[in-house]
Amino acid sequence: MSTRVDIDRVSRLIVEAAAEEIMPRYTKLAAGDVREKGPGDLVTVADEAMEHRLTALLQDLLPGSAVVGEEAAARDGAVLRRLATDEPVWIIDPVDGTSNFAQAKGDFGVMVALVVGGRGVAGWIYDPVGGRMATAELGAGAWLNGKRLSVAAALGDPAELSGTLLAGFYGDQELGRRVQQRRERVRALKSRRCAASEYLRIASGEMHFALFTKLMPWDHVPGVLIHGEAGGYNAYVDGGTYRPDRITAPGLLLAPDPSSWQALHDRLIKP
Repeated sequence: MSTRVDIDRVSRLIVEAAAEEIMPRYTKLAAGDVREKGPGDLVTVADEAMEHRLTALLQDLLPGSAVVGEEAAARDGAVLRRLATDEPVWIIDPVDGTSNFAQAKGDFGVMVALVVGGRGVAGWIYDPVGGRMATAELGAGAWLNGKRLSVAAALGDPAELSGTLLAGFYGDQELGRRVQQRRERVRALKSRRCAASEYLRIASGEMHFALFTKLMPWDHVPGVLIHGEAGGYNAYVDGGTYRPDRITAPGLLLAPDPSSWQALHDRLIKP
C-alpha cells in the first residue's frame, strides 16, 4: 500500500474544513458548546465537528489508514495503541489551544500528521485566524504559505537564546521546578499556551528553542517534523529520540542545532 499523500491536497482539506467547522463558531460559542473533558481540559463543539470531518476525509484519501484523534483518544485511551502498529496513522488535533479558542483569543490552530512505521512522514499546522499553513514532508523541507522555513541561527552565547519553557504544568514536577528556577539564564518568552503557535514561532525563526513536558502525539508530531525539516534539532531531555508513541518522557527540548540543544540542557535541565 502506498503511503505517499498529496501535501497540498491535505492542506486544502484542512483549510476548507476549518472554514466550515471552526471559524463560524469562533467568538460565537454558547455556554453549552464548551465543556470539560477533564480538570481544566476543555473541548468544544468545534473540536468534535472538525475531528469528525477530518477523520472521514483523511481515511478516504489513504484507504487502510487509521486515525488517532485527540477527542477520540479522550473517549477511549485504547486509540493510542494504533501508534504501535506498522500501518499508516493520521494524527489529528482539531483545535489546538482550545482554551484560547473558547475565550476568543487568536492563538489556536489545527495540527495534522501522517505517521508510518512509528515515524512522522508528513505534517501540517494551520492558523485559521492568520491564514498561515505550515507543511513538511520527511526529507523535503518545511514550508509556510509556499515560502521555505528555516530555524533561527544558533548564537554563541546561550544566554541570548530566546524561547518558551512549558515545564512544570505537566509531567516531572522536579524538572519543572528546576527549569523555573533557572529561567533567567536564557531569554524566556511568554508562552501562548498553544503548541501550534509555539511550533510556528520556532520553525520560522521567531525564537530559538522550546521545552515541552506534556507530550501527547497530536501536540507534537506535526511540529517536530516541521521544525526538523526547517533545520532544527530535538531530543527528549533524557537524550532519547522523539517517538510519537512515547508520551511519558520527562520533556522534549527543541533548538537550532545539537550544540545549542546541549548548551540549553546544561543551563536549564542538567541537575
